[in-house]
Amino acid sequence: MDGMDGRVVVGVGGADGSGAGLAALRAGARVARRDGRRLVVVLAWEPPEGEALYLRRPDPEWARHWERDAWGRLDAAFGAVFGGVPVGVEVERRVVRGPAGRVLCGVACRPGDVLVVGARGGRRWRGRVRRYVDAHAVGAVLVVRSPGAPRAMRRALRRVSVAALSA
Repeated sequence: MDGMDGRVVVGVGGADGSGAGLAALRAGARVARRDGRRLVVVLAWEPPEGEALYLRRPDPEWARHWERDAWGRLDAAFGAVFGGVPVGVEVERRVVRGPAGRVLCGVACRPGDVLVVGARGGRRWRGRVRRYVDAHAVGAVLVVRSPGAPRAMRRALRRVSVAALSA
């Protein structure tokens, strides 16, 4: 078994490239390094039109395109957080097709695994992935909140209009 009694499995966010996934990756690497565990970084993906519509007209080349895109997003996350691959920790990278909650619980399937996920905007972690993870996670779950923008900046951004941007 790796390090302590399991691995650190990190879910790296979706298509929006939110800071939540990056914060989770940073925190997961710290935990893995500290505890001598393997870091397993996972990006779950689905066709943008959803599996049901994709299955009506399957196109393997289209699916390969989105899988390559997912690998690119995973590479970009490593670049943004570490400038490449982190040092001092064994890393395994995975891109898996399927709903994020199911994929993450499927990878973090050992009782000693720690699942690390990000919560957007400093808010409480909520939504479909949370409900799935709450119901199916085998080991511990660490929720990392991404740093929110300062209040003054949020206020200023709410006041921005298209006319102001084009001036």
